[in-house]
Amino acid sequence: MPTIPLPPFRAKWRTLPSHRLWLLQQAGDLLGFFERASVDPAGGFHDLDDSGEPMPPGSAGRQLHATARMVHCFALARLLGRPGAEAIIDHGMAFLWNRHRDPANGGYFWGVGADGPTDDIKQAYGHAFVLLAAASAKAVEHPDAGRLLADITAILDERFWEEDHGAVAEAFTPDWHSLGPYRGQNANMHLTEALMAAFEVTGDNFYLRKAERIADLIVNRHARANGWRLPEHFTADWQVDRSYSGDPMFRPFGTTPGHSLEWARLLLQLWETGGRRLDWPPEAAKALFRQATADGWGEGGGFYYTLDWDGTPRVADRYWWPCCEGIGAAAFLSAIEGDDLYEDWYRRIWDFSAAHLIDRAHGGWHPQLDRALRPSEGPFYGKPDLYHALQACLIPLLPTTGSIAAGLLGTGVTL
Repeated sequence: MPTIPLPPFRAKWRTLPSHRLWLLQQAGDLLGFFERASVDPAGGFHDLDDSGEPMPPGSAGRQLHATARMVHCFALARLLGRPGAEAIIDHGMAFLWNRHRDPANGGYFWGVGADGPTDDIKQAYGHAFVLLAAASAKAVEHPDAGRLLADITAILDERFWEEDHGAVAEAFTPDWHSLGPYRGQNANMHLTEALMAAFEVTGDNFYLRKAERIADLIVNRHARANGWRLPEHFTADWQVDRSYSGDPMFRPFGTTPGHSLEWARLLLQLWETGGRRLDWPPEAAKALFRQATADGWGEGGGFYYTLDWDGTPRVADRYWWPCCEGIGAAAFLSAIEGDDLYEDWYRRIWDFSAAHLIDRAHGGWHPQLDRALRPSEGPFYGKPDLYHALQACLIPLLPTTGSIAAGLLGTGVTL
């Protein structure tokens, strides 16, 4: 009998009710892990150890982005109809306004402890997540969302935004003196995500145009000129600084393939959110994805954390968040492009994550693995974050036409 060739994929995973149910179950498990012991009765949220128990308070206090991400994630949980999420949103919103916010000079402190600020620097990265939290809180009609959104919008526009360049400066002292010439793509990338979310809940093109300008500067100009290996670090006039090496968590040397994957999804979201007005984001998203997977996928699986400028591994540990961003990018590209290449990557990254990153013994995801793919520590400890993994579970369930919150508001989740 003649052999009838089978297509490489009979059905895309994200269209299968069984896979969609699995994603929802994973999202529910993550939310359950973080809601059990994260809330600190004294205010804010605990950092969690590997088993999900509160870690002793450190000298650095609770960092701004971590507080804001909890508000954002539990706003998504509220949109999913998860009972108990509203109380966690309330708790986080109060801590942002009453403890992180600087009532004297404006803006938001990076680190806050029981007795006040532990790190009073005002960083663009953290402020970007405050905007995301405000937008997500507005999506669930939180009563304090309006004042937070207005406040953070004004601070970002008046203090951080540099109109000549179309991006934000990096950091300031408490009384708004610049902390130096460094400019970074990471803060601006997350601000792009937050600006799109703010546009969706307000309809104000002010936010969308800023998002488009950031994307044009960092990706359409700099990443394109660098062969689609995304530069991370820049001088004050936005020239690439190839020699820069800073904080190993937020500003490591070289390039970070996980950020290329993150941008790939954000570019497609920006393209859709703007009514497909821009013509370059789909090409750029595909190019970033191709280069990041070619350079960054390690032996045995997972993405190397950082690369040298020629694409060779610099920090060969595998972190959880690049896999999460790869899942989201592959889901978007598969939905928009329809190429089996992206379905293959979607399955490959989920297979690796299920085998090595999801902690089936204690819950949550292992944040990092060593070269032998064993859980390791430094710079991440315990279970530091919900944001990346939760979004990896939700993005494939929703349309590619906007953010997760917009998707949940518009369509809900169907199996």
